[in-house]
This record gives sequence, structure tokens and C-alpha cells, in this order.
Amino acid sequence: MAVTSTIIELKNYIGGEWRQAMGDDVNVVINPANQEVIARAPRATKEETEEAILVAKTAFESGIWSNMTTYERAAYLNKIADKIEENLDELAMLEVMDNGKIKTEAEFDIADAAGCFRYYAGLIMAPEGETYQVPEDVQAMVVKEPVGVAGLIVPWNFPMLMSVWKIAPALAAGNTIVYKPAESTPITAMKLVEIIEEVGVPKGVMNLVMGKGSVVGQTIAESKDVDLVSFTGSTEVGREIMKAAAGNLKKISLELGGKSPNIIFADADFETAVDYALMGIYYGTGQVCSAGSRILVEEGIYDKFIERFVERAKQIKAGPGLDESSQMGAINSEAQLNTILKYIEIGKQEGAKLACGGHRLTENGLDKGFFIAPTVFVNVTSDMRIVQEEIFGPVVTIQSFKDEEEAIKLANDTDFGLAGGVFSGDGAKAMRVIKKVRAGITWVNSFGTTYNEAPWGGYKQSGIGRSLGTYGLDDFQEIKQININLDVQPAGWFPN
Repeated sequence: MAVTSTIIELKNYIGGEWRQAMGDDVNVVINPANQEVIARAPRATKEETEEAILVAKTAFESGIWSNMTTYERAAYLNKIADKIEENLDELAMLEVMDNGKIKTEAEFDIADAAGCFRYYAGLIMAPEGETYQVPEDVQAMVVKEPVGVAGLIVPWNFPMLMSVWKIAPALAAGNTIVYKPAESTPITAMKLVEIIEEVGVPKGVMNLVMGKGSVVGQTIAESKDVDLVSFTGSTEVGREIMKAAAGNLKKISLELGGKSPNIIFADADFETAVDYALMGIYYGTGQVCSAGSRILVEEGIYDKFIERFVERAKQIKAGPGLDESSQMGAINSEAQLNTILKYIEIGKQEGAKLACGGHRLTENGLDKGFFIAPTVFVNVTSDMRIVQEEIFGPVVTIQSFKDEEEAIKLANDTDFGLAGGVFSGDGAKAMRVIKKVRAGITWVNSFGTTYNEAPWGGYKQSGIGRSLGTYGLDDFQEIKQININLDVQPAGWFPN
């Protein structure tokens, strides 16, 4: 599937076969930088989705994948990583085209995706085991086994990387997969599955089903033949996934919304704090679940921080992802663009002061795409919607605080708990504060960095479960207790 100027015809992949759409309902995929049509994707029916689930179930029960040794599965994962690296330039171009992000970000994502496969290949080959001393002549042990059929529903903001965060550990653990990409960003999904097919993963293990969340996603979440559903997306949709999954009490993993605080004390290295705060909100055009969208600044440097932050935000050049001079890409869709603009208007109506940005960019050819200027609101209060609700765009609020106690109170004053950061030159203070931030991913004197080795997930309404690290593998495994009687004779519980 080469990158060309022609429209890419995407297909579903079920039971080792590439399939065109069965019906007339086709999803037209556009480049958000210019609104040109770049692909046509099938919209699978409920029946097609159910077929893919049955194929995955049959493959799992056959043991064709789960009965392989970990060394055999690890070899496949490393081959997939090799192919991703070989195709890095093409994959990055495709990611830019259907997501809108800049090429530098896409290249990082693709390289990190390869690294994720390698990490899990290594992890499953590491020695592991647990045995227990129990008060009888019994050897007790624990083994970990694959869950079964894993339904994977991924978002549009990191199409390739978020897919791999789920696919790599799911395959590593021995599961079979039904995989649904986001409708606006399905192109690299097909390319990734082509790679998985190319390296020889057995038919039926990997199944790709494109389509509407209300059809494909709902069918996956409801199905009694799906043993686990892993979803990344909005908290609102996450609730619906939970409800649907309750039918067979399937295992769930949800990585949901965020409204993450970035706390900056007066004793922090000032330029470092400003620099990370910019990256924390404007990387990925702010379309990042862990974005530092609430900056909390100690009173003594509040005005100075705003002045410097706004000065630098105005210098960020938004533009098409393939333009090497672009520093921030497009909003992924017109619907998301309108959502962001709506929140900007809400902020104005609530009385927040717009320090910069706040408008759609249309000059120098940007009118063809979905671009918004880096936006900063100041003089905000915690009861404002722009402070409480996830906007998912290049919009940040900056609040002041008096002391540690108020900083912690403001930081925790939302329904979310995905991420948070603290900047301070006082290590003890930074540690005191970060320990009280109710969030699953935190940083001290940095913001936004991600590692395959460390768990990713949130508190409160930011989700359930963890991606990455050993915890990410645990999400795709069941734990079995095995007890071996070393003194084989009748129990004698009942009289003979």
C-alpha cells in the first residue's frame, strides 16, 4: 500500500482474508490539512463484526497462537518491529495524511511503536513465576494465561501508536484480536495488519474491522464471545463501553479523558518550566489525553509566566504536517475543530480573558484545512467549563495559587485524574506535592514523556487499567492458581 496521490481503497481483514465493504455505506477519509479525499474505508455491519469475533474465538480455542512458546511469539513480535522500522517513512507519511500531525511527531510515534513490540517480545521471554509456602503438604503456584478474544478499540489522535499499545501486549500474551481503528484515521491500521500478515502470524489471530463505533464498537463491547475490551477515547464513550461489557462481565481496560494540571512553583527553573508547559499543551495540537491543559502558577511569578508563555505560544507555527517548517499540525476533523471553537466561545462568555489565539487560522492556504491558533486563557476560575471539561485542542488555562495546599486543591478539583506535573527547585516540596496529585501519570520538572517500560493510565474518570510496562501485559492475562498435592491419599473429610 504505497503513498500515492490516488485514493487508497482500504479493506477489512477477517480470518486471513482482505475484504471490501459488503454494503454501500463507505467512510470517506480526508486529509485534515487540506480536506482532500485520501482514502475510502469499509463500514462493517454488525454481522461482519460478529463473524470476525467468531473467527477470533475459533482461532483462540484452536491454540494456534496461545499454545506457541513465548520464544515463538516473541520472534513474531520482533519481526513486526523490523517491518515497522523498514517502512517508517511510509507509515509516518500516512499518519500525517489522515491524522494531521506534523511529520516529526509521526516519525517519533512510528519508531516508538516498533520499540513497543520489541519491549513486549523481551518481556515475555524474561523468567517469571510465583510459588507459595502454604500450611499443608501442597505446592501452590500461579501461572498467567491469555484472556482469550481481545476487542481493541483505538482513538484517532495517535492512530498507529495507540493501536500498538494494545496489539503488542495482546499478541505477546497469546490472545486473538478483533481490532477497530477510529473512522477518521484508519489508513495505518491497514498497513499495520498487512505487516502482521506478512510476517506470518496465523490466520484468524489478527482481525481488522473498520466501521462506526455505534455498530462495530458496540458489537465488540456487547459480544459474549469477546473476553476483554480495551478502549481508548472519551470518558463519555467509556461509560457506554462499560455498560455494554457488563453482559458477560468481560474484562475491561479504559484509557479515557483528562484535564491534567501542570503546577509551577516560583523556585522552578523558569525557562524549563515554560518550555515543558508549551510542549505539554501544544504537542499533538493539544489532541492528547494527558495534555497539560491546566497550568497552575505560583502568585509570585504568575504575570511573568503568562508574559513569557504567551510570547512563545505566538511564535508557534501551525501548518500542514508535511511542511517541515510547521511546528503544530491540523485539528483532526471539522467536528473536532467546531468543538474547540465552541469551547473558546464558552470561555469568553464565562468571563475568562483571552491572552492569545482563540481563532481559526485561514491565511497562507490554511483555510483549506482545520487549523487553530495556540490559545491561552487567563483570569480563570475553577468553576468554569473551560477549566473542568476536556477540550482536546490547543487551548490552555492559566491559574494562580498561593501555596502548596491551594496548588494541590486546584490540581485535584476535576473529575479526571490522568496526568499531572510539578516544577520546583525544591526536591522535597516537589515530592510532597506530586504524591498528593490524584493522577496515574506524573512528572517532576518535565511533562508529557512516555516510556514503554512504565504504566500509563489514570485515576477517577480517566479510566480503568493500565497500558504499557508489565501492567500493560497483565491487562491481557488471567491469573490462575494451581495447587499440587504432594501427599496423595484420601482427604478423610467424610467417614469411610
